[in-house]
Amino acid sequence: MKRILIVDDSAFMRLSLKNLLEGNGYEVVGEAENGLVGVEKYKELNPDIVTLDITMPEMDGLTALNEIMQFDPNAKVVIVSAMGQEANVRQAVLNGASNFIVKPFTTEHVLRALDRL
Repeated sequence: MKRILIVDDSAFMRLSLKNLLEGNGYEVVGEAENGLVGVEKYKELNPDIVTLDITMPEMDGLTALNEIMQFDPNAKVVIVSAMGQEANVRQAVLNGASNFIVKPFTTEHVLRALDRL
């Protein structure tokens, strides 16, 4: 069972992702409300996969992605964000993201993206 850390400033989005993932065989080992807490929890929990929003207070998702990749170059990070502009997608992939899911998402799209990891 893959262990997942969810990083999103929206409590509703964290709950939605948690319910979707746990209902489909994933274990959610932690949640974080911003990138700063997300990086700390990554180091503490060592999850198999991280879902990461881009626009968050304290530390945005692209900065958090950089910090996670510096700590663990093999990290599996999937950006889950409403900011689907090409520049953000390109930057996330260049910075090491494994995939990019645009909100609003479907269950099938999320599961397909995570199953590929």
